[in-house]
Amino acid sequence: MSGHSKWSTIKRKKGAADAQRSKLWGKMLRFVEVAAREGGGSVDGNPTLATAVQKAKEASVPNDNIQRAIKRGTGELQGEAYAEVNYEGYGPGGVALLVQCLTNNRNRAAQDIRGAFNGGGGKMAEPGAVAWMFEAKGVVMVPSMASSEDEVFLIAADAGAEDVRVSDTTIEVVTPPEALRPVRIALEGAGIAIESYDLTQVPKTTVELDGSEAKRLLHLVESLEDLDDVQEVYANFDIPDEVMVTLA
Repeated sequence: MSGHSKWSTIKRKKGAADAQRSKLWGKMLRFVEVAAREGGGSVDGNPTLATAVQKAKEASVPNDNIQRAIKRGTGELQGEAYAEVNYEGYGPGGVALLVQCLTNNRNRAAQDIRGAFNGGGGKMAEPGAVAWMFEAKGVVMVPSMASSEDEVFLIAADAGAEDVRVSDTTIEVVTPPEALRPVRIALEGAGIAIESYDLTQVPKTTVELDGSEAKRLLHLVESLEDLDDVQEVYANFDIPDEVMVTLA
């Protein structure tokens, strides 16, 4: 499993206890609104919206708020004019970072992100410098106790999955973006519990980190994720499980 996927899973479990709920809800609803604007208001016909709604529900966002965000996206209600913009850079240890934003003020977003990079021991890079290191993929996370690796692989592969990766606690199923929903439905239809599913950016190669560099890198990632305009931060680090849990 990629280091960033492991960190996201740990943060998701930890976040229910200590996230700033209003900020988290705002980000989730912004994601829902933009997804509906770009791909339509049908969850069944818009994989990005399906992911956005799933994330919002995982964050305990009330359904009424989610439905209003969808209506803002489709134009039934008035909404903000958010633009999607990506920023790229490097963190401690030479780790590549791809930062996805939804913002109504590009200057503010760029200034805030540059400040986080500079303050966290990283540096911003020119557009395209690190984006080529990532590929758009769907990722389905299955608790390893929910099923065997062989069963998950056979069901997921028949539904269009590309790869299955196993760690001590999780089976990570990687799919093309368009196969995320069919794979999830196939696994659920077979009675296999799913921990999460997501459209994400998977690194082609990873950088191994340990000790102080790992701590500095994760601090930078958290600083970026805490910014209002930032929706997602993708990174190509690989940190040992025991170190990851300790730092979390």
